[in-house]
Amino acid sequence: MIWSVMALCVGFCIDLLVGDPHSIPHPVVLIGKWISFCEKHLRRIFPKTERGEKVAGGVLWILVVTVSAGIPLGILWLCHSISPWLRLVAESLMCWQILATKSLRDESMKVYAALQTGDLEKSRYAVSMIVGRDTDELDAPAITRAAVETVAENTSDGIVAPMLFLMLGGAPLGFFYKAVNTMDSMLGYVEPPYRNIGMFPAKMDDVMNFLPARISAFLMLGAGKLLGMDAKNGWKIFKRDRFNHASPNSAQTESVCAGLLGLRLAGDACYHGVLHRKKYIGDPVRSIEIEDIPRACQLLYGTAALSLAACVGVKLLFWAVI
Repeated sequence: MIWSVMALCVGFCIDLLVGDPHSIPHPVVLIGKWISFCEKHLRRIFPKTERGEKVAGGVLWILVVTVSAGIPLGILWLCHSISPWLRLVAESLMCWQILATKSLRDESMKVYAALQTGDLEKSRYAVSMIVGRDTDELDAPAITRAAVETVAENTSDGIVAPMLFLMLGGAPLGFFYKAVNTMDSMLGYVEPPYRNIGMFPAKMDDVMNFLPARISAFLMLGAGKLLGMDAKNGWKIFKRDRFNHASPNSAQTESVCAGLLGLRLAGDACYHGVLHRKKYIGDPVRSIEIEDIPRACQLLYGTAALSLAACVGVKLLFWAVI
């Protein structure tokens, strides 16, 4: 138990200091390649019918999560058989690679820096690196809104949710979650050719994020309160708009962020050339401005810190009880 807490804390600190250097191969990239490999071959094996593709999606999910969790489990078992200190080093590095606090901040701040120059093409390119929507026609407010939404949503997906899984089952369960989340990112679209094969991975992502998204929302409310933001409005918008999204989870933290900052987020967006009608989240108390990106990043860091404190506290309490 103590080794696991130490690995989580060390990994969190490394993430804050180092982020995600592009020069270092990332395990999630390997998970993505494994997903693509499985998709390619399962499409050949199963019938090209709606049912066949849905079954292929279920098989793909099982294969991906089994390998993604099994390999780190085997590595940690081998390290522990040599020395618990070696396991601590290995698991700390894994926790670092599972968390994404600094990288999410850095990528969103690249959008902020591009917007400061007034170069729309550069800004559109920067935001295209962190969102799934089409960005070719976005103006500066829409680019800013997309960046803020991404920070708000991924505070749960990229930090709080994986941290909760790390708390429950260490790095193997953390990589299990990353595999689930990566499959949703790659396959979870309603447009062909992903509609059928991506259905099961998308639904499982909703299931795995159901509780983490809601916990993230409350942690973000707490962080907003500590940062002097409008927590009363954050709570109001959360209660009213937390289901204003096709996903049951995405609007949980987006609604809190919108309320805390006094913004209206979401609305219609294009994905792969198809316009998707989406409800608004929040009220336009004021117009969005590029400074809202660093404000969202402050919320990100505050929520991450509260999440770590909560996870460590729960682990230590459980350890003390048993």
